[in-house]
Amino acid sequence: MPQHNHAPTRICPNCSGHATAHIATGVRLRDGSLHTVPVNCPTCDGTGTVTRPLATTAKAA
Repeated sequence: MPQHNHAPTRICPNCSGHATAHIATGVRLRDGSLHTVPVNCPTCDGTGTVTRPLATTAKAA
């Protein structure tokens, strides 16, 4: 049987694969922990990978 070689995943250039960050709001909850809000990377929409055109496109300086 033939083996399929899939293209390697492209890591997002903006977040380096760390697609979701949890930002502390500064508000304490009743148990004393900080309230956090998850924020996704706008480029990869929280997946950590991008398609080939996005990974190879360089922005003009």
